[in-house]
Amino acid sequence: MENEELNRFPLIGDKFPEMTVQTTEGKVKLPGDYSGKWVVLFSHPADYTPVCTTEFVAFAKRKDEFDKLNTALVGLSIDQIFSHIKWDEWIEENLDVKINFPIIADANGDIAKKIGMVHPGKGSQTVRAVFIIDPQGFIRLILYYPQEIGRNMDEIVRSIKALQVSDEKGVAVPANWPENELIKDRLIIPPPTDKAAAKKRLEEHECYDWWFCHKENK
Repeated sequence: MENEELNRFPLIGDKFPEMTVQTTEGKVKLPGDYSGKWVVLFSHPADYTPVCTTEFVAFAKRKDEFDKLNTALVGLSIDQIFSHIKWDEWIEENLDVKINFPIIADANGDIAKKIGMVHPGKGSQTVRAVFIIDPQGFIRLILYYPQEIGRNMDEIVRSIKALQVSDEKGVAVPANWPENELIKDRLIIPPPTDKAAAKKRLEEHECYDWWFCHKENK
């Protein structure tokens, strides 16, 4: 029972638990130090591994794009701080890419276990988890990848853009947005709550039917 609790899968909509962590850029309070910003917290199985190295390079190369979205990047693995620092240096020296975001040192695995980044059957290594946390500190999206498969960073960027648009305009976002096969970059209007509203929306919006209406993204 205790092990199950430690590995509890955090739920979308949960408040991210307050914690103070040691990173390559000093101590950080999560999510408090990032209040008012979106956060992408992601775990990787281990330093000095090929897939993880490609992921860190991909994240670093998109740092400006995340900055424009008011989004901070924070990495984590069950490694000691000196390992993170040395791997960070290796990437810059050998691949000419500067890792421009903090990496949490979780040598005992306590943090990873607390938020469900360690899964049964995977030993003591973290899986490739992604938590997108909103400016109020709530978990809004969770992605899990196996150790063998690297993440798609463009999808993480797209997800943040979609969440921000959804929050700002009170809409839903279609598959593959902004290149949806049916409605392109348009946005889906939430379903009506009564018959009168269902009839009225057919007069006010473009619709396939009253339950599937959409509007321009403006």
